[in-house]
Amino acid sequence: MKDASRISALINLLDDPDETIFSQVSQELLSFGEQVVQELEDAWDNSFSEILQFRIESIIHLIQFQEVKKRLTEWKNDETHSLVEAAIILTHYQYSELDEIGIRQTVENLYQQCWLEMNSDYTALEKVGVLNKVFFELNGFDGNRDDYNAPRNSYINNVLQSKKGNPISISMLYLELAERLKLPIYGVNLPEHFIVSYLVLPLKYLDTVDEESILFYIDPFNKGALFQRNDIEDFLTKLKIDKQEKFFMPCTKMTVVNRMINNLMHGYNKNGQLEKVEELKILKNCLK
Repeated sequence: MKDASRISALINLLDDPDETIFSQVSQELLSFGEQVVQELEDAWDNSFSEILQFRIESIIHLIQFQEVKKRLTEWKNDETHSLVEAAIILTHYQYSELDEIGIRQTVENLYQQCWLEMNSDYTALEKVGVLNKVFFELNGFDGNRDDYNAPRNSYINNVLQSKKGNPISISMLYLELAERLKLPIYGVNLPEHFIVSYLVLPLKYLDTVDEESILFYIDPFNKGALFQRNDIEDFLTKLKIDKQEKFFMPCTKMTVVNRMINNLMHGYNKNGQLEKVEELKILKNCLK
C-alpha cells in the first residue's frame, strides 16, 4: 500500500512544468520498474494533456528498455544460451506486449514435426533433408527478398507469423531446431550474409575445428541450399572481401545475437530512426 500511494503521488506530479521536478519524479518511477507500467498506462488513458501523455510514454519506454537490458544481461550469463530466448528478449524491445508462450509453443511444434520425421540412422544429408522439408516445404519459411532491410524481419514474432525473415532471423530458427534435434549445425558469420555449417561432430567433441571438420554448408535464407567451401570463396571474391578463416568457421551464439542486433541497427539506420540505433548500441554493450 505504501508503494501504491507513493506511485500515485509521483504520477500526479508528472505534469509539473518544472523540468527538475519532472526529472526527479521520472527517476523515482523508473526505480519501481515494471510494477508501475499499468498505472502509467491508466494515467495516459485518463489524460487529455499531450505533454503528460508524451512524458508517460517516455517513462514507460525507459522502464521496458531497462527490462530488456536486464534480461539480455541475464541471457549472456546463462550457460544454456537459447537463441529463441535471446530473440524473444530482443523482440520485446519493439513489442512490449509479446506473447512469449505462443512463440515458444510455435517453435516447440516445429521441433516436434522435425522429430517425428527424423531417424538417428539417417546420414547427415538425410537429416538436413528432413529439417529442410519440415521447415521450408511443410511450413513455408523463406527469405524476405522484397523488403530485405525492414527491421520487422529481425523480430521473431513477425518471422513466425509471416514465415519470412532475413538471413540471421531465419538461420536463428534453423539453428534452434537443429540444436533441439542434436544435429551438429552451427552459425557462420559470413560478411553480407549469414549461413550455417554441418560439422562431423558436435563442437564439444572436437579438439580443434578446421576445414576438415565441416561436411558442408547450408543457406537457410535460400530454403536450405547446400554448398561447399569453394562457393564461399567465390562469394567473397565477388564482394571483393579478403578471405579470412573466421568467415568459414562456426561462430558462437553470442556472435549470432550480436549479428541480430547489428541487423536491427542497420534497418533502423536506413529508416532514419537513429534514436533506436543508439539504444541498440546499448543493448550490444550488455553482451560484452
